[in-house]
Amino acid sequence: MSMSSPPDPGPGNAASNQVNRALRRVAIAVLVMFVLLLVNVNRVQGFEAGSLAADPGNARTFSLQFQYQRGPIMTSDGVVIAESRHVKGIYSYQRYYPDGPAFAPVTGFDSIYSATGIEQAANRYLSGTDPQLTVRNVIDELTGKPRKGATVELTINSAAQQAAYAALKSTGLPSAAVAIDPSTGAILALASYPTFNPNKFATFSTTQLNKIDHQYLINPGNPLLNRAIDQTYPPGSTFKVVTASTAFSTGRYTPTTPAYAPTNLKLPGTTHELINYDNLPCNNGNNSSGNGKVPLIFAFAESCNTVYGNLGMHLGGSAIAAQADKFGFNRSNISIPLPVAQSNYPPVPDPALTAYSAIGQYNDTVTPLQVAMLSAAIANHGTLMAPYLIKQVTDQELTPVVITQPRVLSQAVTPRVASLVQQMMVAVVKEPYGTAHQTAYLPNIEIAAKTGTAQNGINNSGQDNAVFTAYAPVSHPEIAVGVIVQHGGLGADRSAPVAVQIIKAYLNYLASQAKRSG
Repeated sequence: MSMSSPPDPGPGNAASNQVNRALRRVAIAVLVMFVLLLVNVNRVQGFEAGSLAADPGNARTFSLQFQYQRGPIMTSDGVVIAESRHVKGIYSYQRYYPDGPAFAPVTGFDSIYSATGIEQAANRYLSGTDPQLTVRNVIDELTGKPRKGATVELTINSAAQQAAYAALKSTGLPSAAVAIDPSTGAILALASYPTFNPNKFATFSTTQLNKIDHQYLINPGNPLLNRAIDQTYPPGSTFKVVTASTAFSTGRYTPTTPAYAPTNLKLPGTTHELINYDNLPCNNGNNSSGNGKVPLIFAFAESCNTVYGNLGMHLGGSAIAAQADKFGFNRSNISIPLPVAQSNYPPVPDPALTAYSAIGQYNDTVTPLQVAMLSAAIANHGTLMAPYLIKQVTDQELTPVVITQPRVLSQAVTPRVASLVQQMMVAVVKEPYGTAHQTAYLPNIEIAAKTGTAQNGINNSGQDNAVFTAYAPVSHPEIAVGVIVQHGGLGADRSAPVAVQIIKAYLNYLASQAKRSG
């Protein structure tokens, strides 16, 4: 039996196979693209839904943000400082700030174009778009409840904030103040002057909004600048808290250590001389010639530049820089959650420049927040807590979504060193020769403080910046304050009274709460 060869497929069958292979390739390609599409859809829904919903460029988000009630912003003592009110028109809700100018550096504003302050930093909670609020939003929708953003409760105390704003305004000068709870880092007040009215930014008219924005931007007082955290200044003699801490941390010095106290300190490698304020000698009765020695505590309380400039040269720029770092200087990542400008103490290898930097001049720069942190660390036995502004976030049912836990930023100094610095800060207010003896006094309240008169490049009398850092009560610190008044002259004259008003208002609030609960 002979074998027969397979039939010839012929040209028709070959063409059919090629078509089938092409169709299979197209089908596979379509299937792959479909799978990729499903993967991407799930990725977007699972991981990017919140950010897309919160994106102000999202047209749907833009049209809906004024149809739902944005969550309120409240102080720690229950005062509403930002809320959304029902209005007539194409939009259902409009933002309103009951005491706008006083709290503007904290709340910022929410407009149809943009947001600032807490309105921006906590937008995902206030708008209700944070993924943690998704379940709550779904439940509200199913039960017919109107959608509402979460409540953001701040650490701010309304009494302290209002006192800070009123005191700064009374100076009539560009200025800022920050108050902190030393034991937790909670910010009790954050005020800046001149300020702005956030209600003006809540308009739905683009023409009006552009007009208001332009007016504020060209205002020479720069009211949109948050001087409390966005602007830096020379710290002046408040930096002597850092220099003294550096000295005490070596174990070679105490408040009673005699220190060289010339009227004019000759600086090595230069013809310049460092002088005390008004070129007066550092005189405690035993140094009438201005070339003897005085205890470090006397030089601190009287704020003798030549003593601490000379001490700085002996300690060295690197040692002072390392100590400054522990107090929060040279950190670019401090957020409260509002971003904070970096306070700086660059290492200074030159002894002459170190003398200037040791007394808070040369390249030293601080925010008012950093000035408050100096006192906060000493008040808290040397432990510097991270400053923060948001206490908690709660949904419509008052269920906590976020609760801020206090955390340690650094161990600035040991408890022993903090105790020694405290002795010196108490002398600034308590002793008759202290620079704040007449300006930082409160009946029955002991205040620890340090004044600063910081040069700002203007040589005219009275044009220096007035700087002040303090905490109280000394026996049980409840509040630490930092104040800077631009062109305020002597630190004790313009900035100390501001701090005293803040301290007084907050301690009175605590006393009233204790009386009410007792």
